[in-house]
Amino acid sequence: MADFGTRVLRAPAKVNLGLRVLGRRPDGYHELVSLVAFADLHDSITVSPAPGADDTLTVTGAFGGALEKDNLILRAIAGFRTRAPGIPALRIHLEKSIPVAAGLGGGSADAAAILRFLAALVGRDAMQSETRHLAAALGADVPVCLSPRSRIMRGTGTDLDPPAEEFPPRPVLLVNPGVPVPTGAVFKALAAGPIPFERAQTDCGPIEQNDLEGPACRVAPEIEAVLAFLRGLPDVLGARLCGSGATCFALFETDTGRDKAAELVEAAHPGWWLHAGRLRNWSAEELDIPA
Repeated sequence: MADFGTRVLRAPAKVNLGLRVLGRRPDGYHELVSLVAFADLHDSITVSPAPGADDTLTVTGAFGGALEKDNLILRAIAGFRTRAPGIPALRIHLEKSIPVAAGLGGGSADAAAILRFLAALVGRDAMQSETRHLAAALGADVPVCLSPRSRIMRGTGTDLDPPAEEFPPRPVLLVNPGVPVPTGAVFKALAAGPIPFERAQTDCGPIEQNDLEGPACRVAPEIEAVLAFLRGLPDVLGARLCGSGATCFALFETDTGRDKAAELVEAAHPGWWLHAGRLRNWSAEELDIPA
């Protein structure tokens, strides 16, 4: 196993551009189809060999205080070691920039980033089945975050179409009213019935909506105010809920239009969190860099 020194791993935020829920499966999970993209917003994970025999994890950043002690990063490492003995003890520092429980897959992105690193450490492709199965066991959004490129995810989210390699960067505004929204509460509010046979056998058609938007607004009414404001902005191409929320996104034709919109949001709602950036595909070289 190669000496890796100190590495900085980037964990980009996931944005569901559209999400259709086909129904509830016999196992209790939900069958869905979702078009996913990734933002330039990311957490940063610094990894180096630990001086002792145990892994250590420290967390800072705007949203570091909201994390649970049983972090997905440590669970991912423990799971990977069962499949690849000999992984050394690691010293890990997480700089948390993605809001927590916000529909942006921040925890899933962090777990995926450490799995990518470990797979490379032992000479494996992170998208091979063994690592993908571990990723799926950690969470439904973890597999798609292993390779942060725009694609369609299916099933419970773990069945992945090939990536859209030519995905063009798109100006985006991400806005969150500052309320955590548990995914389980949103699916409970959705109250989806069993999957009809005819829907289980076919695609759901164009993915131009988020079926979780209504349920999420019932769980957190603040989302309605965000969507109404974003949809009323000048030059906006469209606005929708990210995943199960509470973050919402608005797309723009130009960076200038996005930046003007960000100024309007900040002036009218200074308490809302926002990120003015771009949706884009990430290359492997950008995700793992020397410290």
